[in-house]
Amino acid sequence: MSDWATDAVFYHLFPLGCLGAPEHNSFDGPPVDRISGLMRWIDIVEDLGATAVLLGPVFQSSKHGYDVSDYFQVDRRLGDDAGFSRVCREMHRRGIRIVLDAVFHHTGREFWAFCDVRKKGRASRYCDWYHLDFSRRSAYGEPFHYQGWAGHYDLVKLNLANPEVRGHLFAAIASWVERFEIDGLRLDAADALAPEFVDQLSGYCRNLKSDLWLMGEVVHGDYRRWVHPGGLASTTNYQAYKGLWSSLNDRNYFEIAYSLNHQFGREGMYAGLPLYSFVDNHDVDRIASKLKQPAHLYPLYALLLTMPGVPSIYYGSECGIEGRKIRGTDAPLRPALDPEVLLAAAPHPELRAAIKKLIGLRGRHLVLRRGDYSQLHVAAEQFAFIRRDANESIVVAVNASDRCVEVPLRNTDIGGSQLFDLLNDGENFNLASPKGMLPLHPRWARILAVG
Repeated sequence: MSDWATDAVFYHLFPLGCLGAPEHNSFDGPPVDRISGLMRWIDIVEDLGATAVLLGPVFQSSKHGYDVSDYFQVDRRLGDDAGFSRVCREMHRRGIRIVLDAVFHHTGREFWAFCDVRKKGRASRYCDWYHLDFSRRSAYGEPFHYQGWAGHYDLVKLNLANPEVRGHLFAAIASWVERFEIDGLRLDAADALAPEFVDQLSGYCRNLKSDLWLMGEVVHGDYRRWVHPGGLASTTNYQAYKGLWSSLNDRNYFEIAYSLNHQFGREGMYAGLPLYSFVDNHDVDRIASKLKQPAHLYPLYALLLTMPGVPSIYYGSECGIEGRKIRGTDAPLRPALDPEVLLAAAPHPELRAAIKKLIGLRGRHLVLRRGDYSQLHVAAEQFAFIRRDANESIVVAVNASDRCVEVPLRNTDIGGSQLFDLLNDGENFNLASPKGMLPLHPRWARILAVG
């Protein structure tokens, strides 16, 4: 079974960015070994307590990795098979799982099959690999039109109904498992893939490696269309993503409270589904650039690492670095970073230690990974909920205010009156008094075991 990810904390790296690869692939000359630079990130991942790594695209492409030119070859700007294999072996030696970004909806214009179509036109045996219309010209002037992704014609939509195309993609997955012993895939643009293709791919992967984890990038819609017994194990939780940061900016914890209850509450539509949760990634502005108050990073990560879901930390954001899209380019979100310099010059030097402590608590308490969810209290700047399983109950309370506050908690809702703070050492509480008030530190959290 691929449910290992339910217990994981992911660290998301974007190799073409963090390793400083050139923006454009010249497709000329020998590979340049940058991929070995990931070795320096393994210490960062391990020390933080993350147990899995999501790697952005690593296979040959023209520019940013999502314009694939060869599914079987490591991008020459990063290196070669041997270098990437060494990295994967070292990650596995340290108990870190590896999930690769898989781009199956489209290829780049330099993909070998599309190059053949451009050269031979109707005579190409690969015409049916794409959606072509020879009655009009393409945006680039070819004597045929083709479908792109979301109006981007450097991303050429594949014809996934073609068995030959599916066979090629499935063979690529098999080669990644064989060569690199990967543990999972993130399906790029999964919400644009036909459900029938996703289900067939999922079945193929289960037969290939029973615990190969499949997570789909889905922005809108009902995640149960993709996450079901014959389909994917998880999707991105964009529905919660927005509420996580805007609840803080708007002084409105009701927003994220509603989302979490709707998703994971007693009758929540995604109760029991391990959705992939995050506060930023390679496609959206860094969270330190989104928040109006930098100190809100602390209650934000406390919530991310205790709410239901599979949490992910985007490289550098654990130190509070900023990054915004500029004139439509994602490059500022995917900067080259030296991990040692990052730690030495962290914009928020205490944030990483706080996240590390939160990850440690999540790892030591199964209930924070797999327990059910119930809301206890919500106000404009305070929010509390409880996670329960058969053996343990833990109360989580976050405070976005810049002052100490007290929130009312009833021991009848919690199932006990004694609370032992696991996050703030030595701070314990008795809710047996009629008031039943729990004090909260400014812009921080409590994680309390119920005794």
